[in-house]
Amino acid sequence: MFRRCPSLFAWLCGAALVVLPVADARGQEPYDPVTDPLVVEKLDQWQDLKLGLLMHWGPYSQWGVVESWSLCSEDVGWCQRRTDDYDEYKTAYEALQTTFNPTGFDPERWASAARDAGMRYVVFTTKHHDGFSMFDTRLTDYRITADATPFSVDPRADVTKGIFDAFRRQGFMVGAYFSKPDWHSPDYWWPNFATPDRNPNYDLTRYPERWQRFVDFTHGQINELMTRYGPIDILWLDGGWVQPLTAEEIEAFERRPDNSQLRIQSQDIDMPRLVAEARRLQPGLIVVDRAVPGPNQNYLTPEARVPTEVWLVPWEVPMPMAGSWSYVPGDRYKPTRVLVQMLVDVVAKGGNLLLNIGPGPDGRWHDEAYRRLEALGAWMAVNGEAIYGTRPLAPHLLGKWRYTQRQDDGAAFAIYLPDAEETQLPERLTIPALHPARDATVHVLGVAGALAWRADGDGLRVTMPESLRGAPPAEHAWVFRISRLASPAGAIPPTR
Repeated sequence: MFRRCPSLFAWLCGAALVVLPVADARGQEPYDPVTDPLVVEKLDQWQDLKLGLLMHWGPYSQWGVVESWSLCSEDVGWCQRRTDDYDEYKTAYEALQTTFNPTGFDPERWASAARDAGMRYVVFTTKHHDGFSMFDTRLTDYRITADATPFSVDPRADVTKGIFDAFRRQGFMVGAYFSKPDWHSPDYWWPNFATPDRNPNYDLTRYPERWQRFVDFTHGQINELMTRYGPIDILWLDGGWVQPLTAEEIEAFERRPDNSQLRIQSQDIDMPRLVAEARRLQPGLIVVDRAVPGPNQNYLTPEARVPTEVWLVPWEVPMPMAGSWSYVPGDRYKPTRVLVQMLVDVVAKGGNLLLNIGPGPDGRWHDEAYRRLEALGAWMAVNGEAIYGTRPLAPHLLGKWRYTQRQDDGAAFAIYLPDAEETQLPERLTIPALHPARDATVHVLGVAGALAWRADGDGLRVTMPESLRGAPPAEHAWVFRISRLASPAGAIPPTR
């Protein structure tokens, strides 16, 4: 995943990465509306799905370390190594290829568990920053299907193909995570020089032919993913520091008095050509050039954080289900209550939730991941109507309440997020700020029969029968469906 820059290069990285003006007072990031009608259509479909699965997986899972980042010699927590000798560590890290043998790989089980949990799309790390390809690329031997990898003799060795095929059979949209930087490539990190940070370690203007080889390599690998792995819905690009610099950024950098020891680099990989070629091969492809404002960031991805307000553009929150993106022995998974209420909060604010699970070195998920998915599925089986195919409904969020509205029939949903100690519905409950039509019916999802209700100031009051109060139909969040509102629908369609 994307990581912020350390102090020494903070300004340099920030100029090209994340130190950006906000689009409005609610903190929404800059966004360029999509104009390609096929992409607009696919974005609409994607926004209806709401819950997806992300998987970080590679040879690094054998050590249980943070994915890729221990190769980066920056003085930040996620780049820490288990030895003080960098060269020794890098050699040992890359040798993990020779012991990577995930014989427990079972994508059909993953896809079934994710489907039953209510997930509807998947994004898989085909290549992270360390450059190890989890697909059958023909452009490097640093890949899972190379002879040096023990798993290469297994008929399932092309795990990307196995994952995409298994999830498509379950009706999922499929997304390919791909790291733009490649720290194994000698044309990104040239072995002739030390590697002080995440960026190229040589002067791109002095050695343009080397950089062009890297650009061609990047385009070639993405071409492989777009031509040999069936229909791809999302190209999810990470490593936002790989981008060209604007004239304004260069001018601002040159005005700084302390820039003498810093080298500014414009890491232009010709994204317009890359995207045009990818869309020629995969019409309607959603492209997510993360942390790079512009026409190739078709939806926003605030990493591991939920915005405090509604964002009126397409967006998702990538969030680890446990504490780490990749496999860590003994990692602690978030409680089901946290996951359910996070999903509700994200959807009410207009976003999707992309929950990450890190497979282990043997190719298996931790049992705790399956338990969380099963519990999520139990909640979604009762309440999915308030999640799928909805958009934010004003007032969006009030205290413990979250609001959504279906696009097809206009039904409104008020979702109550109880505290941990709230295990029973009260006899009477006031739903603020919604005004049902006179002939509207109000139900608790998962319970047969309508509730008695009446207008109550700026909202409505519902009365729960005794049989319902002591036995809510679901844990962690309770959903009230209002068949029709008196005022015009307040759902806000996202801007594209």
